[in-house]
Amino acid sequence: MHPSPSPDRPLRGVRGVLLRSGLLLGFVVAAGCAPARVATPAPAAPDRLQARLQAKLDSLHAAGHFPGATVGVSLPGGRTLGLSTGLADSSGVAMRPRDRMLAGSVGKTFVAAVALQLVQEGKLGLDQPISTWLGTEPWFGRLPNARSVTVRMLMNHTSGLVRYEFNDAFLRDLNANPMKRWTPAERLAYLLDARPPFEAGKGWDYSDTNYIVLGAIIERITGSTLEREVRRRVLDPQRLGDVIASDSVVLPGVVQGYAGPENPFGNAPLMIRGGRFIVNPQFEWAGGGYATSAPDLARWAALLWGGRAFSRPLLAQAVDSAIDAPALGRGARYGLGVIVREGPLGTSYGHSGYFPGYLTEVRYYPRQDFSVSLQVNSSARGALTRGLGAMVEDLARIVSEALPVR
Repeated sequence: MHPSPSPDRPLRGVRGVLLRSGLLLGFVVAAGCAPARVATPAPAAPDRLQARLQAKLDSLHAAGHFPGATVGVSLPGGRTLGLSTGLADSSGVAMRPRDRMLAGSVGKTFVAAVALQLVQEGKLGLDQPISTWLGTEPWFGRLPNARSVTVRMLMNHTSGLVRYEFNDAFLRDLNANPMKRWTPAERLAYLLDARPPFEAGKGWDYSDTNYIVLGAIIERITGSTLEREVRRRVLDPQRLGDVIASDSVVLPGVVQGYAGPENPFGNAPLMIRGGRFIVNPQFEWAGGGYATSAPDLARWAALLWGGRAFSRPLLAQAVDSAIDAPALGRGARYGLGVIVREGPLGTSYGHSGYFPGYLTEVRYYPRQDFSVSLQVNSSARGALTRGLGAMVEDLARIVSEALPVR
C-alpha cells in the first residue's frame, strides 16, 4: 500500500494518544509526566558522517510524534551505515538499527525486479497483453479493461485497475476474518465488473491491484510462488538477510507499529498483540508484502537502481519511461516500479511505503551513487510534522556533503 498519511491534524504525540486511550505502557517509559526520550549512545570510534546523521535523526525524532525510527545509508564502495532513534515497542525497548518494519509498497521493488529479470530472459514482454497468461481464468473477462491491459501498464499504474485494499467490502471481510490467507482471485473479486476510471493506458492511478495481477503472472510463468522467486532471484543472491516476506501473523524481528485510533485494518491502534499481528499482513502480497531493516533496504536500493539486479538497458527503460504522477508530489514521475524525482541533489530513484503502523521511504542518488532509507513505526495521523521524503532529503544532504561530486 502506498502511503497517504497527512500531518493535517497534529496529535500531541503518539505517546500522549496512547496515554489518553489508557494504554499506559504504550511507547511510554516515564512514570507520570513527560514521555521519555531514548538517548543514543555515542559510537566508541566516532565517525564524522555517522555522528552527523545520528544528530539529524535524533532531531527529526524530537520534532515529530512517532515512537522510533531507523535509517540505512549505502555508500559508494559498498559500506552500509545503520542508525536508530526512539522506541521499538510498548515496553520501552530502544529501537535498534537492524530492527525490521513492514515496508508497505516498497515491496513492489522486489516484485518489479523479478518481472524485469523475466523480461531479460525473454519469458515476459512489457507490451504483451495480460490475457496472454490470465485470459483463461474464469474471472478474467470481468476484470476492468481486461483485454487491453499490458504488463507495462500494470507496472506503471496506467491500467485503470483501482485499489482493492481500501474497498469497503474488502475491509469488512478482512476485519471479520483477520487471519485469513488471501488468493489473487479473492483479492480481485472486489473489482470485478467495476467501471474503470479511464481506458487502459490513458490515465494514471496508483493501485496495489496492478501488482497483484503482476504477481499472478509471475507465478504462472515460473510455476513457483512469488515469495520463492523473490527469494531465489533477489534476496539470496544479493545477501539481503534482513528482508523477509510478510506472509504470516508472526514475523521475527518486526517491531511494534502504531496505526492510531482510526486504523481501518484491525480497528486497533497497535498492530501487534501478544507477538502476533492483529490482521494477517499476507493480504498485501505482491502489492508490498515485505518487512525490511533500513540498512538492507538502503543496500537494495543501491543494488537495484545502481544497475546490479538486471541489465542496464532494462534499468534505463524502467526509469526513463517514467510518467507524470502528481498524486505522489510535485514533479514526481512513476516508472516500472520506481518513483523518479528531481531535487537539490539531482535525480533520485526510489519508492514510498505504507502499512498500518509503519511508514517507509527509500531513495537512491545516481550522481553520487548512494542511497538513504528511513522507516518509522507509526502511521497515525499527526505522527509526522514533516513528510518522510523531506526527512530523507535532509539526511541525504548530509551524505552528499561528505562525498565527492561525480
